[in-house]
Amino acid sequence: MDAATPEFLDVNGVGIAVLYRPGLKSPGIVWLGGYRSDMMGGKALHLDQWAARTGHACLRHDYSGHGQSGGDFNEGTISRWLDESLAVYRRFASGPQILVGSSMGAWIALRMAQELAGSGNAPAGIALIAPAPDFTAALVEPQMTEAQKRDLIEKGYFEKPSDYAPNPYIYTRKLIEDGGKNLVLRGIIETGCPVHILQGMEDADVPYTHALTLTEHLPMDDVTLTLVRDGDHRLSRTQDLELLTRTVSALAEHIALV
Repeated sequence: MDAATPEFLDVNGVGIAVLYRPGLKSPGIVWLGGYRSDMMGGKALHLDQWAARTGHACLRHDYSGHGQSGGDFNEGTISRWLDESLAVYRRFASGPQILVGSSMGAWIALRMAQELAGSGNAPAGIALIAPAPDFTAALVEPQMTEAQKRDLIEKGYFEKPSDYAPNPYIYTRKLIEDGGKNLVLRGIIETGCPVHILQGMEDADVPYTHALTLTEHLPMDDVTLTLVRDGDHRLSRTQDLELLTRTVSALAEHIALV
């Protein structure tokens, strides 16, 4: 596959755009983007370029309704995007892998680890950036206005202004209800691998206390939490990207020694 031309994998009748860069060094890197993000974002590209320089494989894809993939964004749910991510992973990933999940992608990564537990292709390491597990129940629902609650009931969705794009975020009733079926912060999460979390303390979308809560649910794993005092939700500044690749590189070196 050409590094810049996606291949399309049919998942439940939808073409999921995939970019896979083979590598000679283990482990491979698997990128899982956030809500309304795509695999051509700054962090994803930075990680892919690092993988190319260092010889690691890099696997990226767009969820349905995102980026170059087919499907309707408003039909998307955590379960649907999880199924797509697992299908891509099982089709392309070979050998030990590090899941790198950003925001919602961190939730997907944790659910993937749960689904892959005990199999021969469970992740060897996980890096989470501004993780937003359970964001529908923990972050969205508690902040809903009465008008938004009415819209959710009457229209099946509500809108919320975005700081990152001119168009508002859309949250559907389907997304909110399905999120309840995928909650991970209700008990112990066992990933079976080391987990490194990067979290900005100036994150206006996912408060850093959410990352602290997540660590409490990972008592069985080797967990490292790095708080970036002046970091925002994106963590896309030059120093943030360098921190990301240092983190992934350290995880990769640790896995190679095991």
